[in-house]
Amino acid sequence: MAAPPVLSRLADVKAHHITAGDTVKLAVLAGPAGGSATTVVFEVWDPAGAQPPNSHANSSETFVVLAGRGRAFSDEHEVDLTAGDTLTLMPGSTHRIVNTSVTERLYAITIMQNDDGFAEIINNGPAAPLDDADLAILARAAFA
Repeated sequence: MAAPPVLSRLADVKAHHITAGDTVKLAVLAGPAGGSATTVVFEVWDPAGAQPPNSHANSSETFVVLAGRGRAFSDEHEVDLTAGDTLTLMPGSTHRIVNTSVTERLYAITIMQNDDGFAEIINNGPAAPLDDADLAILARAAFA
């Protein structure tokens, strides 16, 4: 018998920082807990927020920018991002994304293929609740 579909509701989305003091909130929308090898994440960068440099040896990471603007760094490459852009980072690259606005948040849906423990790292971090503005962006993306 086939596995049943997994349904998540916007009201049940929980966000986290990876470590205390981070300026990026991450909310796992789908992943290994639901039986998927791919993880889908809603990410929110605070104004001027950034991820630390990171790398995923066995995973590509794709960002679909929903709102805001930023700059992505991947090894020796750098590219500006804005709403509507899609960025794919290759396995093994050392990368980070910086929100270049000092007044507005940057939002993206991130797809990590193969999860490689990413969802667990996120869900084990400190809670970082999404506010009404965050949820409005996520709802708009879900129903666009």
